Amino acid sequence: MALTKYTVRRPSLAPWPELETNRLSRLFDDNFFAPIRNSGWTPAVSVTENADGLSLTAELPGLTQEDVTIEVENNVLTISGEKSETRASEDEELKYHVVERSYGSFRRAFTLPRTVDAEKISASFENGVLHVTLPKAPESKSRRIEIGA
Repeated sequence: MALTKYTVRRPSLAPWPELETNRLSRLFDDNFFAPIRNSGWTPAVSVTENADGLSLTAELPGLTQEDVTIEVENNVLTISGEKSETRASEDEELKYHVVERSYGSFRRAFTLPRTVDAEKISASFENGVLHVTLPKAPESKSRRIEIGA
């Protein structure tokens, strides 16, 4: 038996309610973003590829190398850590009017392609930016085959 997510239909004020059921409007539904909002914060990540392998870069402002953990298990690369709140609680007179900085724990998981050599993954951390190098296995790199006579 397959489970199907129940979606509550809201009354529509639009003259053509069928237009609100398209994929774009469902993308911006409050229920869609609920898991993201409650999970702390999510650092921005970029993944690039060249002939030698993949490179993952994550922006982790305000964190140190000790605040971040990188693990590889069952071909899944997981980056996790926690950013502490930086409010000055010792000043009783201090009142915050706007707080836009994010804090809390985060966890990002990436499934590695079979072409990555998981034993040779390396990482560096500099100025709040994490760089993870994921080299390709030698057998997965393309090679030229000479045609014999």
